[in-house]
Amino acid sequence: MADHSIGTPEQLRDPNYTPALHKAVPLGIQHVLAMFVSNVTPAIIVAGAAGFGFGSNSPDFPELLYLIQMSMLFAGVATLLQTVTIGPVGAALPIVQGTSFAFIPIMIPLVAGKGVDGLAALFGGVIVGGLFHAFIGTFVKRIRFALPPLVTGLVVTMIGLALVKVGIEYAAGGVPAKASNSPEYGSALNWSVAGVVILVTLGLKFFARGMLSVSAVLIGIVAGYVYSLVVGVLSLDAVTGSWESAAVFALPSPFRYGFEFSVAAVIGFCLMAFVSAVETVGDVSGITKGGAGREATDREIQGATYADGLGTAVAGVFGGFPNTSFSQNVGLIAMTGVMSRHVVTIGALFLILCGLVPKVGSVIRTVPIEVLGGGVIVMFGMVVAAGVSMLADVIWNRRNMVIFAIALSIGLGLQLEVLNVAPGAPNALQFLPDTLRVLAASGILPAAFIAIVLNLVLPEHLAAEGSDQVSGGLSGNGTGLQGKEAASAANV
Repeated sequence: MADHSIGTPEQLRDPNYTPALHKAVPLGIQHVLAMFVSNVTPAIIVAGAAGFGFGSNSPDFPELLYLIQMSMLFAGVATLLQTVTIGPVGAALPIVQGTSFAFIPIMIPLVAGKGVDGLAALFGGVIVGGLFHAFIGTFVKRIRFALPPLVTGLVVTMIGLALVKVGIEYAAGGVPAKASNSPEYGSALNWSVAGVVILVTLGLKFFARGMLSVSAVLIGIVAGYVYSLVVGVLSLDAVTGSWESAAVFALPSPFRYGFEFSVAAVIGFCLMAFVSAVETVGDVSGITKGGAGREATDREIQGATYADGLGTAVAGVFGGFPNTSFSQNVGLIAMTGVMSRHVVTIGALFLILCGLVPKVGSVIRTVPIEVLGGGVIVMFGMVVAAGVSMLADVIWNRRNMVIFAIALSIGLGLQLEVLNVAPGAPNALQFLPDTLRVLAASGILPAAFIAIVLNLVLPEHLAAEGSDQVSGGLSGNGTGLQGKEAASAANV
């Protein structure tokens, strides 16, 4: 009788256990499928903001293929750091790394409209921010008090709110089509493509099981891709042309876009590294709790943070974006019950292989912008939902409501006012120095700074408040991050 089991319960809880290869390989690829779309989407968004993304007709458009390659390659490299480890770097746990959505609101103002020329400062910030992120590993457990769910939930919610507009613009036809007043922008055909992606994704997510449910977004995008070919949004000639023009194998180029030290970029990436580091602590805790039924050790938390930072710094050297642990893969471990880090190592090797083969990226870059719009509408909406879920752990007394209200009003207000102003028109931050203007324009950093400071300095109860609460929450004062719902963002 054939043996269909993966291992004994004791083996499945052991990070060092290696299932039989014919069982480990599909499990490893499943981890890649669960994060693949989320991993390459930030590169597509940044290229679009810079002006050489989908539909731009920019001569620099081929650079998008390289950015997609690096997203895959260094997600694999960073994942290997976590699973295989190098000295104190890595948690020796099944942690899947991928490109972080959290940094997108920081990256967009740095590159907006600058083309490839804007990437030197961005990747300079990625490298320095990554090294700082690794340094945080030496004291990460001591700073968790400053980032309670009130702060992290606010930051995650604002990240999602900053991105939802991108999904709508993509679904309607893309930013270049909007800027050129294309008559096709917002057409029923464009929306139908995005609609197919959303409907297939929701159908699989809620009515399928196993791999079909886990890979719902990826399958939804494939369905939208096929639909685009059928209705003529995408031509077969464009697909074959992109495939034939791409190399079979290519190595990454160090400092391909140069290196520029930008104060705004460095400060922005370093500040966001705090949030990312604490969120990774939540992921590590979620993996050990869900997969092994125990708490994470200090060594595992520290090693995971080191790998987060060094993986980001190395990626920045070659044109990759900040990496962080992916929460959907934490949920996948809890669902499958397989704690083996070697299974994830197989997934990491698959990602590295994809990153070294430009033909994989050549197919991705033929995906119509409307198809991506359908996918990111779901993913970015989930970012907002994750933030709201984190805020549910807050006790909503008047003190916390005041902190949230002020931080949200200023942060979201700056985001909406400054980023939506036409070029050359006056805006609310026009008299600030360039560095402060870039940092404040994201809205994320001002909101986080205000929330952290007010949470630390305001008394636990406002005058005449007593112990009254506006609405319920978990017991306590809302401190302590419960998990990294932030990245589950993209992590449908």
